[in-house]
Amino acid sequence: MTIKAPTLNVGGLGVDPLAQRIQEKQKKWKYKIAVLSGKGGVGKSTVAVNLAAALAKKGYFVGILDADIHGPNVAKMLGVDKADVLAERMEDGRFEMLPPTADFMGQVTPIKVMSMGFLVPEDQPVIWRGALVTKAIKQLLGDTKWGELDFMIIDFPPGTGDEILTVTQTLQLDAAIIVTTPPQEVALLDTGKAVNMMKKMEVPYIAVVENMSYLICPHCGNEIDLFGRGGGGRKLAEKEGVEFLGEIPIDLKAREASDAGIPIVLYGGDTIAAKAFMELAEKLVKKLEEMKSKKASEEAEE
Repeated sequence: MTIKAPTLNVGGLGVDPLAQRIQEKQKKWKYKIAVLSGKGGVGKSTVAVNLAAALAKKGYFVGILDADIHGPNVAKMLGVDKADVLAERMEDGRFEMLPPTADFMGQVTPIKVMSMGFLVPEDQPVIWRGALVTKAIKQLLGDTKWGELDFMIIDFPPGTGDEILTVTQTLQLDAAIIVTTPPQEVALLDTGKAVNMMKKMEVPYIAVVENMSYLICPHCGNEIDLFGRGGGGRKLAEKEGVEFLGEIPIDLKAREASDAGIPIVLYGGDTIAAKAFMELAEKLVKKLEEMKSKKASEEAEE
């Protein structure tokens, strides 16, 4: 007599429905982009938010997941932190969250946003161990109605911990943008660790962005090298054998923009910082399209 083994959703056994949903959802996302850094304080979320806004400004449909469970701030930077998260009942009886969107009065295609910041009071800490953090990220990915996207951007917390490992093992990332700052040994050392983690996870395209490269004087408009211009990000990229995507200057309007919940790309479209982010987005799109075309050609030849 043959007995069919039951499907169990037990740790390490059977099929995980949540993982299955994530796999199905990511088929509708053309490109999955991780934005990370080896250390905090480098403006990683600023880069993620403005990259999302720049792509949406170019007409792409963009989603952004704030994977920083303990310190989420993407929703605030996109001006949707006060939005209510509604849910829709699916055919199988479960519910999926509807991500709040930001279109900045129609200036961009709607950017879909999901963050733990929507789900807990802003002054309450999330005091969770790794297993709960991992489950939360998977639920934000798999239990959110993302729909079809040209770009899914994941904004990671600093370091190389559980959150990053969870996403890189769950999604087939197309690119990783590593954010660093001008020549500071600690920043470059930690950034190098992030680069090598992405290599170990076999992410196809890895690039370095140097944030806060120089200051734009608010009075005369000249460039001021606060930290020295030694090409730290460029040197790191050359050392690790990855691409250098560009420099982003310090712009005092960026602080005003963040407080107002408007990315600098839209807040000051004629500023050097805004133009730098638009160029970054253009370079990224071009590179990803080239890689996609090359892969299609190779598959056709096989």
